[in-house]
Amino acid sequence: MRGFIFVIILLCSASSFSQALQTHKKIVKLMGCRFELTAVAFNDTIAWEAIRNGITEIDRIEKLISSWDKNSQTSKINQQAGIQSVKVDKELFNLIARAKKISQLTDGAFDISFASMDRIWKFDGSMQSMPDESVVKNAAEKINWQDIIVDAEHQTIFLKRKNMKIGFGAIGKGYAANRAMHIMKESAIEGGVVNASGDLISWGKSENPHCWTIKIADPKDKNKVLGILETNDLAVVTSGDYEKFVTFNGRRYAHIIDPRTGYPTTGIKSVTVICPDAEVADALATSVFVLGKEEGINLINRLKAVECLIVTDDDEVLTSKKLKLENL
Repeated sequence: MRGFIFVIILLCSASSFSQALQTHKKIVKLMGCRFELTAVAFNDTIAWEAIRNGITEIDRIEKLISSWDKNSQTSKINQQAGIQSVKVDKELFNLIARAKKISQLTDGAFDISFASMDRIWKFDGSMQSMPDESVVKNAAEKINWQDIIVDAEHQTIFLKRKNMKIGFGAIGKGYAANRAMHIMKESAIEGGVVNASGDLISWGKSENPHCWTIKIADPKDKNKVLGILETNDLAVVTSGDYEKFVTFNGRRYAHIIDPRTGYPTTGIKSVTVICPDAEVADALATSVFVLGKEEGINLINRLKAVECLIVTDDDEVLTSKKLKLENL
């Protein structure tokens, strides 16, 4: 789940170089969130074809990974938890295998089997008290990325524990953004952006011949800017708890669940991760939330071509070592 979108794309004023370039945008609701697809092209027909193809691809991904659709392969995996393995498409198999690698990298801070908690915590204003400790403990016992068994030879997935579940809420929109970008590129547009409620990837030319300019907004006030990033061919993913949180006994709990404990994270208000891949950035943004500011920054500083910005509950702003932003 994502909070309010705090990544704003700026199209700089056109120069003589780009006067013939035109920018087209389409906003649609897919995967339960707001997608904005942008195409830059010299030809209207090509631009709109790219956007339509991108939307079709996102819709396809949703059908593949949805745990709400009882007929999806993901649902079948969950239905057969603790019973038997399920043969899946190579695409879904690879996505799950990559998710396990992120789990290993983050020592379990990222874990797609967190879906076992999906009925316990509610961040829609309906929760009036903390759930019973025994209920949380029972659900958390079913979370363990190492119990997701991937069999490459037979292309099957098996969840070892009965009632165990997987879900792609912390990686699915990033993957969909990546796939939409690849499909849109096939239409030979000059550049574009796919923004999936804060999971954003940009490529190619904007109306500015040099780059795309992206604002990272202050989680306290979306009209204020923490920093400006000029980028080409990069993903910028922001995960925040601006609207999705609860407060009990004076303590603020984010909507992101720590899979190691079953309890919501505390201490961080938003995380922005910048790297070449929206799927990886999506997973790492969640991981940093769970790890906390110190461990999270240390993780990002160890990785190549990955940077991040963290805003804590106390409005402290932290960045990784090599992140270069204007106006910060």
